[in-house]
Amino acid sequence: MTPSAESRAVPRSLLRRVFTTDHHAIGLGYLALAFVAVVAGTLMSLVMRVHLVWPDRLIPLHGPVTPEEYLALVTLHGTLMLFFVLTTAPQSGFGNLILPSQIGAREMAFPVLNALGLWTTVAALIVLLASSFVEGGAAISGWTAYPPLSAIASAGPGQGLGLDLWLASIAIFGVGSLFGAVNTLATIVAKRCDGMTWERMPLTVWAWFTAALLSLIAFSVLLAALMLLFCDRHAGTSFFLPTGDLVNGTLHTGGNGSPLLWLHLFWFFGHPEVYIAILPGMGLTSMILANFARRRVFAYRTMIVTTLLIGLLGILVWGHHMFVAGLNPFVGSAFAISTMAIALPSAAKVISWLATVWRSRPSYPTPMLFALGFVSLFVAGGLTGPILAQPILDQYLHNTYFVVAHFHLIMAMAGIFGLYAATYYWFPILTRTASMPNGRLLSETLGKWHFWTTFLGAYATFLPMHIAGLAGEPRHYAQFIGIPNAAAQHLIDGAMGMQRHITYSAIFLISAQMLFVVNLLVSWRRGELAGENPWEATTSEWHRPASNEWIAVYRAPCIYIQHSGNESGGEVFLPQWVPERKPE
Repeated sequence: MTPSAESRAVPRSLLRRVFTTDHHAIGLGYLALAFVAVVAGTLMSLVMRVHLVWPDRLIPLHGPVTPEEYLALVTLHGTLMLFFVLTTAPQSGFGNLILPSQIGAREMAFPVLNALGLWTTVAALIVLLASSFVEGGAAISGWTAYPPLSAIASAGPGQGLGLDLWLASIAIFGVGSLFGAVNTLATIVAKRCDGMTWERMPLTVWAWFTAALLSLIAFSVLLAALMLLFCDRHAGTSFFLPTGDLVNGTLHTGGNGSPLLWLHLFWFFGHPEVYIAILPGMGLTSMILANFARRRVFAYRTMIVTTLLIGLLGILVWGHHMFVAGLNPFVGSAFAISTMAIALPSAAKVISWLATVWRSRPSYPTPMLFALGFVSLFVAGGLTGPILAQPILDQYLHNTYFVVAHFHLIMAMAGIFGLYAATYYWFPILTRTASMPNGRLLSETLGKWHFWTTFLGAYATFLPMHIAGLAGEPRHYAQFIGIPNAAAQHLIDGAMGMQRHITYSAIFLISAQMLFVVNLLVSWRRGELAGENPWEATTSEWHRPASNEWIAVYRAPCIYIQHSGNESGGEVFLPQWVPERKPE
């Protein structure tokens, strides 16, 4: 090859890698994007915690944190974690990596659309991060962007170009999520291999399927709401602005809209978003518990039904976020009942998880520990759900640290534990290459240290927030110290001891994640080589068919049989792809 030909080949190869349509590479791209987002969001939470306890402390390379900057940190932290981590990593990242091989497909249904979804999401993240550097500052409206302030660009700091970019970022992300949802649904419906009936699909696939259905509905509504809000800000409309509203010295007389409309539209998206983030973790937890307990998933068909029920009820409970917004009391009662109803399929899942491992002799590698941690956090966070589902109790607890504790335990921490379980379990698949077809394993020693420090740090950080909320401590306050009035003094006297404990625990929790980062970096290059099926799993992602071989499935996952020839006298697993055979 001549030098000129070689110089032309290098960029072509680079472009081919960057704009690949390979689902494995796209999945890794989503996970890399989520890693960038989680690092940024975690550092923001650390700055917030430090500022709450030591409000006069200067932040290195920045200086003091103003109230507007604190609210911008709240907005960006929530947006990064919810959209770009808890939605992107489980649904788009691991969905691309694992879903096709779990159903015996060679690729996603629409490879080009799949790649377009990744780069749309990358663009959304860039726009969001860029909003911090524009004139007027980043958005300070929280991740909910409630009108009427968010509907008027001149309302004050953080309501100008920064909020426009925030709206644009979420809209772009929504488009990318719709691309991914369509692709996921089409792949599951049309690309299943021979023998992969609906009842034989792993529960992870059912979780991705249900989350994709929710994404299709929820993000469509959110996109419409964002366009209406943008029109209010720049086109003179009044979808969310009531007549006679006085904002920043300007009296609005152009039309008679309602901020309550935004709440309905936003939370119709917002609550399904919770299940888009948590359902993949539920599905994976079921499969991991069964795998390491060497048991079938207890009540497998019921677990499929409960997944679909959670998805259905998840789009019917949005009003419980609006109990203090002036809803008709009868409507509030209806939403309270539907909210308590969703606890039934969730409780059925917990019973299945417990019954699956009950009286078994499970092994406890790191993926199993994180799956059990997911169950613990899901139960602990879920127990406070019925409390907040009561309108009379929510009147007091709404907008306090009790709500922060609830959703951080059940969504953030349980969701993160699900991601860690997936990473430790599927790491051999993440690291597969042509020269290393079985991939590598993460260090078990570092993994167990990582689990226990993260588990203790999560509870030490978020359990005390329930107590702070019961004491009436409000969230979104930039500081408790230095406000000269009696209410502030009451907060200082009762809050600062608890806030210091929460901050120290948060620093410990964040520091513990360095164990994972070190484990990840070292094991990616020098980790122990994995076997062909290191966990003796039964699902098809662990099968590596030849390039010209079409995979077929012969049974449901998690099938174990007594094998008389087994020296230990224990159970032998039957992978889905192995043809029927009689025990020897």
